[in-house]
Amino acid sequence: MCIRDRVSLEKPVGDEEDSSLGDFIEDTKALAPLEQAIKSNLGEATTKIFEDLSDPQTLNSATTDDWRSALWSALEGSGLTLAWVPADNGGSGASLADGFSILELSGKFAVPIPLGETLLAGWLLSKSNLECPSGMMTIAPTRPRDKIQITEDNRLEGEAFGIPFANVAENVVVLAHKDEVPHIALVSVKDCIIKSNPGLSGDGRDTITFSNTTPIKIAPAPESFSGQEFCIMGATIRSMQISGALQSILKLATDYAQERVAFEKQISKFQAVQHNLAKLASETAVAIAAAGSAMDTINTATQYNELVFFEATSAKIRTGEAVGEATAIAHQVHGAIGFTEEHILHRYTQRLWDWRDDFGSESEWAVELGEMVAERGADELWPLLTAR
Repeated sequence: MCIRDRVSLEKPVGDEEDSSLGDFIEDTKALAPLEQAIKSNLGEATTKIFEDLSDPQTLNSATTDDWRSALWSALEGSGLTLAWVPADNGGSGASLADGFSILELSGKFAVPIPLGETLLAGWLLSKSNLECPSGMMTIAPTRPRDKIQITEDNRLEGEAFGIPFANVAENVVVLAHKDEVPHIALVSVKDCIIKSNPGLSGDGRDTITFSNTTPIKIAPAPESFSGQEFCIMGATIRSMQISGALQSILKLATDYAQERVAFEKQISKFQAVQHNLAKLASETAVAIAAAGSAMDTINTATQYNELVFFEATSAKIRTGEAVGEATAIAHQVHGAIGFTEEHILHRYTQRLWDWRDDFGSESEWAVELGEMVAERGADELWPLLTAR
């Protein structure tokens, strides 16, 4: 009979017992010291820009949009807007993980600019080795079911719904198809027909119509590239922004619960409020874990595959579900003040409600994920779950 004792990774080893067992087990996910320093500096620089130029309370009380150009200039000057464009093409050449971290921070500040859209646009253009312009960009389509076609003379035809920031972007990068072959096109917004829709957040979820539209540039996508990969990247961007915003509303709710007094004591002392805050914290933690897992998988993958699809769709589904639970609790904790224009809570919750539907809602991706699992069969599910 074999008797197994549990051994802690903290168990001292060596003659002087100045090391632990855990010191000798490689952490394959740990960053090298130089990479960690670069990542830390990038986060600090990005946070400082957001704190100085896009504080939610300042933007909430702003009467003009002058802050937008100042914020964008600072981000552009730091190379953050073209983080996913290779250095050879005039970008920063940052890793996908660095870009996703930037977007998580943008979610924490609920920044109302097309930063995620511009990063994704630059990433798309780089796929076809097209030069990336400066300025704000958006992307189309953002829904898997919307299709843009290319005519024989390389003009665009079709409609894309729910396009964010079309009202402020200078260019739109379009994933279009010609004879079922995906192409990437750069189009001036001025050459499109825009039907405005403010969306829930007021950032715009517009309809763009391409009617015999001539692109500035167009090129075929790489053979291995698919429209689904584009949507997966967009979905992961939104998952990261959602995880960042949920962290902020958790802090807003807990701070308010400790400040608000009812019946001569802080409402954080009431058990019902404590339960709600615990639920909000758990939903936030799950969203961070799901989005982070998708980010890690995409960052380390050498090519788009089923594992990337599985992780990214699972993250979008779970973060979308967390939005519904977390925003309801945050508003319940704040009470009436949380529904006013003067309070900043709505700057987060309204964007969260928009983000959960961008690049496919949780119900749409749940269908796609369910179909993939059903096609693979029950025996393949566990290996897929434990592949990382």
